Amino acid sequence: MRPLLIIFVLSFSHFAFSQSLIGTWQLTDEKTCFQSEMKESDTELELKDGMGASRNSVARMLKFTNKGTGEEGIFSQGKKKGEKLNSFEYRVVGQELQFIDKKSGMATQRFIIEELSTSTLRFHNALKDCEVKSFTRVK
Repeated sequence: MRPLLIIFVLSFSHFAFSQSLIGTWQLTDEKTCFQSEMKESDTELELKDGMGASRNSVARMLKFTNKGTGEEGIFSQGKKKGEKLNSFEYRVVGQELQFIDKKSGMATQRFIIEELSTSTLRFHNALKDCEVKSFTRVK
């Protein structure tokens, strides 16, 4: 009876964890390994702040559904339909987010979830700790 209870608790915690991932997320920060290791000077920081956004604002969005599927794309301001939409399947195993190939069922990309809250999602590539992506929940 006790092993059954442990399995139930573990499966419920996994279910609750993956449920909070469901929704639409907007990419707010992305760092490559090169950017993570490079320190910006004061002048570079000032120039970066002054550059601002262009008139045509675009956002990279990531959407997770409760059916284990998702969609990634680039959305322009004022347009309902995104560009370069890529659909995918995913699963969450512990702290690992895996993107799955639809035909073979194999994990094609693996990410370690660093932070998952009601408003923030941050993960890094499982093979490269220095490649970090941060998202903010939109819906």
